[in-house]
Amino acid sequence: MEHEVHEECGVFGIFAPGAQNVASTTYYALFALQHRGQESAGIVVNNDGVFSAYKDVGLVNDVFTSDVLAKLGLGNMAIGHVRYGTTGTNGRENAQPIVVNHLKGNMALAHNGNLINATELRAELENDGCIFHTTSDTEVIAYVITRERVRARSIEEAVLAAMDKLKGAYSLVVMSPSKLIAARDPLGFRPLCFGRRDDGSYLVASESCALNAVGAHKVREIEPGEMLVITKEGIKTDTSHCGGKKAFCVFEYFYTARPDSEIDGCYVHDARLQAGRFLAEKYKIDADIVVGVPDSGLDAALGYAQASGIPYGIGFLKNKYIGRTFIAPDQKMREDRVKIKLNVIASAIRGKRVILVDDSIVRGTTSRPIVKQLRDAGATEVHFLSSAPKFLNPCYYGTDIDSRDNLIACHHTTEEIAQIIGADSVGYLDIDHARMLTGSDGSGFCCACFDGVYPTEVPKEPGKDRFERPISGRPISENPKFRKKQEN
Repeated sequence: MEHEVHEECGVFGIFAPGAQNVASTTYYALFALQHRGQESAGIVVNNDGVFSAYKDVGLVNDVFTSDVLAKLGLGNMAIGHVRYGTTGTNGRENAQPIVVNHLKGNMALAHNGNLINATELRAELENDGCIFHTTSDTEVIAYVITRERVRARSIEEAVLAAMDKLKGAYSLVVMSPSKLIAARDPLGFRPLCFGRRDDGSYLVASESCALNAVGAHKVREIEPGEMLVITKEGIKTDTSHCGGKKAFCVFEYFYTARPDSEIDGCYVHDARLQAGRFLAEKYKIDADIVVGVPDSGLDAALGYAQASGIPYGIGFLKNKYIGRTFIAPDQKMREDRVKIKLNVIASAIRGKRVILVDDSIVRGTTSRPIVKQLRDAGATEVHFLSSAPKFLNPCYYGTDIDSRDNLIACHHTTEEIAQIIGADSVGYLDIDHARMLTGSDGSGFCCACFDGVYPTEVPKEPGKDRFERPISGRPISENPKFRKKQEN
């Protein structure tokens, strides 16, 4: 959906004390993580070293029928994934988890994030004879780990060695015949936590809401750079990649994560309330009602109302049967899709000055029809506030913004944006306030999409389709790095 920011992905893993219906547990966990990706879903079950896998495009409920879940069978381990791809096409071939059969056994892998050196790694692997079947950087990670596993004494040694080579954002869940491994990149761009259930099962998930959904309690976050290894003997942890600077994606709090998730000691709901309070401090607007755009704008709208004293109201009814991936094949349908997904409660709006709070303004093409709906319902004024700062830069770590070309704030002033979307005024959260959402000093956040300060080097080929060219026939000899290598 080209008009909105897309999510990243969601990963989940379970290690149970004995054979049980781990596929069902993973299924419910993926439901809880569905907001993180709606392109595809997949589950791999481990039954005494034998892997059963199924994945396909679509929502969790569409991919996993009761028959499919039954065929996955019982097991003591499983991993699952919901995907929105920031690299590669949207077909079934790029669905996760990825299953690899190698010299020393089986491995399954699920990944949330985006590598900044995937192009270089892939070229190196192709030059060594590797054949790729997908166009995602997850397969690059799988190959790197597999190559290390061939010469390592254990899967955890292979993962640690791979972490030395991977650069960028990755929260990984890796399953071998006897171990469940979770690993997070040293900067900690994407969330990853683990928990425990009363039956003795250990679980790993992108967000704590998935743990809650399957009756587990959160133990703690997996630290940036940490690798957690779960076996029948218990849990081991390796922190050899820990201790550096941190760069957690602050947009998780604005938009991506679910409000009931707790990340690094702060509930997402509370962070969004705080964003609304900050907006109320900066923008003192005379209005009759504050409304939020469902779903991720609601909490910030409530925070604004609480701080300003202006009544909070329900301005929109969201059609819960229309997913985030609702297909809009032509321009008119793209304009009408907002009216299908969101309906104004006219009696709450008519004759009133409205403060409208949304999670962000990215391209403006979604904001405009929402404002128009309020106007058509009889709003006398519409003041649009974004609970996120201005999007001014591409993201290279897993959020689907790979260019400045379509970012409205890069090309227009705030006053021009208000005119474009049809609002009386537009306001954004300050970048300094964005860093203060969780009560910390903000030094551990990545705010590069807002301030342009990247915590890593910028990739040479950042586009989502960067692996399409090699597959369509670009010979490896055209890569200068490897032409030079051959010459030497």
